[in-house]
Amino acid sequence: MAEASWPGHQLIVAAQGGDVDSIAALVSGSHPNIQRFARSLCATPEDAEDAAQEALIILYRKIGMLRASGALASWMFRIVRNECLRRARKGMRDHTPVSPEIAAVASAEDEVLQRLEAGRVAAAVAALPADQRQVLIMRDIQGYSGRMVADALGLSTAAMKSRLHRARATVRESLHTVTHPDPGGHDDRNET
Repeated sequence: MAEASWPGHQLIVAAQGGDVDSIAALVSGSHPNIQRFARSLCATPEDAEDAAQEALIILYRKIGMLRASGALASWMFRIVRNECLRRARKGMRDHTPVSPEIAAVASAEDEVLQRLEAGRVAAAVAALPADQRQVLIMRDIQGYSGRMVADALGLSTAAMKSRLHRARATVRESLHTVTHPDPGGHDDRNET
């Protein structure tokens, strides 16, 4: 499978400067990655397509607001995540069961739970420190090989694996904490 890469630094800088051709090339070159983000974060294919389109519009209109050209992937991830969360919340407000059948209610509940879970995962990833988030996104969301991630970030394979492990553990802990809060404020994981 050919990996889609983000547009280069020079193209991003030119787009930030307002060059119309560069902006068009940036939007076009970012599209596969943005779609991949949306498919991994949104609850439905329709929401993913809408979120990707919205993110591309924001990229087109607000590229000049991007502070560092190297932050394009994380900026777009946040935009897609926020759009998916917005759509999930809107879907929960707008959703009314069409049929009183139990199966329909169960599937609607499952859909809402899936949307909430995707939102929790996206929020946990967004809360990671930038170096961990970047490794996690490149490896687990974009699907780059460990070697490609390490090379792209100028890290040894061991350092990349260490950051990835810490990122995954932090996300897992964050999801566990939200799912099983401890009202007494103590850690009950080591108790038997």
